[in-house]
Amino acid sequence: MPGVEAINEVHVAESGLVVVDVAAADDRTAFAFQTALAAMWAATSVERTTRAPGQPGVRLRCYLDMRQRLSP
Repeated sequence: MPGVEAINEVHVAESGLVVVDVAAADDRTAFAFQTALAAMWAATSVERTTRAPGQPGVRLRCYLDMRQRLSP
């Protein structure tokens, strides 16, 4: 993804750690999905999306820890 760092070993060093790359039509949709993930598991906050010139939609990356479930 343009503007997004490569995934390194620490991001997935243990079972339950996840890197989520989201492609969506617009910022609102991408952030809504990230918010839904963050409501269930410990997740990094995302403040901006990226756009690839000449490509449709937006992209974002977040990291979550499925070992830390926030809702039943």
